[in-house]
Amino acid sequence: MENRIIIEPGAKRKNYWWDLWNFRGLFYFLAWRDVIVRYKQAVIGIAWSVVKPLLTIIIFIVLGKLLHTATPPGVPRAILVCTAILPWQFFSTAFSESSNSLLANSNLLTKVYFPRLIVPASTIIVSLIDFLTSLGILFLFMIYYRYMPGWNLILLPVFLLQATMISMGAGIYIAALNVKYRDFKFLVPFIVQFGLYISPVAFSSDYVYQSVKIPEAVKYIYSLNPMVGVIDGFRWCILGGKTNLYLPGFLLSIVVCILSLILGIWYFRKVEKSFADVI
Repeated sequence: MENRIIIEPGAKRKNYWWDLWNFRGLFYFLAWRDVIVRYKQAVIGIAWSVVKPLLTIIIFIVLGKLLHTATPPGVPRAILVCTAILPWQFFSTAFSESSNSLLANSNLLTKVYFPRLIVPASTIIVSLIDFLTSLGILFLFMIYYRYMPGWNLILLPVFLLQATMISMGAGIYIAALNVKYRDFKFLVPFIVQFGLYISPVAFSSDYVYQSVKIPEAVKYIYSLNPMVGVIDGFRWCILGGKTNLYLPGFLLSIVVCILSLILGIWYFRKVEKSFADVI
């Protein structure tokens, strides 16, 4: 039987999501390439994914002791800080890498066709590998302090998925804007730095939600930061009943994550066809 190729208007758009699966080999290749390039000629290699968050954790532990910030009863400060630094480090790295991924692969975009969404998505996987490696820090702290988490630990993948969604959604949206408006590559470090200050990394959200001096409207605005729900969720999974999970704030954070992912994909698909022309 003769094989025929039928070209139809809009076929590329119709088969886009199927093409993502067909190009999964390219997805694996880009992810593996990014891992190799990141740690190429590095003395300690992938151990940098542990050293970087560990140094940040030590700094926050020292600052917490100097400022005499309170910790929940029975919770070592190192574990409290670690449960915030690790998800924040994952988000900041994934968001930064994905938002600049199209510019970093501009030569590839102008030569061949493939679903461009593969490029920022592959950087998320690399950041996820780094995060899973750095989880060893948390386990070592729990062994050292003989701290045993409760059943909440089984829900940790839920909050990791939430962090992945916000990283992906915000990352691909900025990546699409970055192609046409190069100013955004200077804006990303500011967003990451500012986000660190307004996220419960150096403090606990309990101080916000349990304060009677803070209006409820301000608490909801605080919850609009999706990393608040992620970090609070991580702490709740590890610390159990020693810290609270503010349910309205968590649900609001989930909604923001879903909307950001939908908006990011929608805008990326809208302008994707012009990448090769303007990059």
